[in-house]
Amino acid sequence: MTSPRPTPRSSRATAAPKLPTMPRGDEVAAFSTYLDAQKAVDTLSDEGFPVQHVTIVGTDLRMVERVTGRLTYSRVAAAGLASGAWFGLFVGLVLSLFGGQGSMPVLAAIGIGAGFGLLFSVLSFSLTRGKRDFTSSSQIVAASYSVLCEGDRAGEAARILREHHVQGVGHRGASPAPAVPSTPQGSAAPAPARAGEKAAPVRDVPPAGEPRYGVRTTDGLPPSGTNSPRRGEPFDAQPSGGEPDQR
Repeated sequence: MTSPRPTPRSSRATAAPKLPTMPRGDEVAAFSTYLDAQKAVDTLSDEGFPVQHVTIVGTDLRMVERVTGRLTYSRVAAAGLASGAWFGLFVGLVLSLFGGQGSMPVLAAIGIGAGFGLLFSVLSFSLTRGKRDFTSSSQIVAASYSVLCEGDRAGEAARILREHHVQGVGHRGASPAPAVPSTPQGSAAPAPARAGEKAAPVRDVPPAGEPRYGVRTTDGLPPSGTNSPRRGEPFDAQPSGGEPDQR
């Protein structure tokens, strides 16, 4: 007993959908224009490389609309007249082939088509007047184009392009890292002050031999019971061991 064959409908239902996927491979070169990437693939093909393993991928896609001119009633009328005349010529030729009445149907169809084309183009332009008064052409442009190759053949492809001096912008030398000034050994870098903190003021200490205010001195002798503070150290407002002047 044999199992029934699946119907075409069921086989289509079980098949995996063909979704667009990103290609896999190693980048062998990168170019700023599509013509340069195409030239690289042509170089590989001329050397006998199996180009079915190569893919051109455009990155950073942008839609570019190039303005070609300004729309006026005269230009719109001329374009409508020409398109209508071409359509009328086609209809007239078909009628002359099946009717067999000479060239009169052709001329009549051209005139009617030109008139209707002129009328429709002028009316449509007058309805959209002020919204789009220019002609343009749109295209998709990539900022860079990468040439990818499968991993097992990427080295060979890169070698061929390197021999023919076709490298592009993706194989430039790396720029050297900026030099960082080094701190000499034995000297510690000053610690930065914390936010919100102020540096403590350092008072100037009078030179040795000068008495403090309010301390009794004897000629030729330093004030008794006083020690000269070191520079940078805070001192007491009233010295220890001294008596204030009562005079």
